[in-house]
Amino acid sequence: MDGHWDAALAREIIAANAGLEGAMLPILHALQEEFSYVPKQSEAMIADALNLSRAEVHGVVSFYHDFRRAVPGRHVLQVCRAEACQSVGAAAMADRLLGRLGIAWGGTTGDGSLTVEPTFCLGLCACGPAALLDGEPLARLDDAKLLEASEEARRT
Repeated sequence: MDGHWDAALAREIIAANAGLEGAMLPILHALQEEFSYVPKQSEAMIADALNLSRAEVHGVVSFYHDFRRAVPGRHVLQVCRAEACQSVGAAAMADRLLGRLGIAWGGTTGDGSLTVEPTFCLGLCACGPAALLDGEPLARLDDAKLLEASEEARRT
């Protein structure tokens, strides 16, 4: 997962998953796992393999928030934006963090250390505000805890 585009590897991934029922999502997930994002170049390859239009593939990639369009930072912080977390202050807390980092949702810090992404319901509704840092859950967050987690990630 280094973000470097490799057309031959992408073709292998697409071919390995093309026969699955509802193959587009497994293909997109596999590409993102390999490259850390869904390369724009892969959309035409997927469309050809699945006999779809490029617009259909692009529509799926752009619809789902989980698919990245660019290589993320070394660490990824996903902050829950669902209603339960919002009701306990997650939106304002996240906005303050983004402001402090000088980035927008989906943005990466200038040093390439941290990407902050929105996510919708982590299933930690009773423990909100919640987030994932590199896939590890963070719960009962407040400004200080969220800032501490982001600073720790940026140091490593």
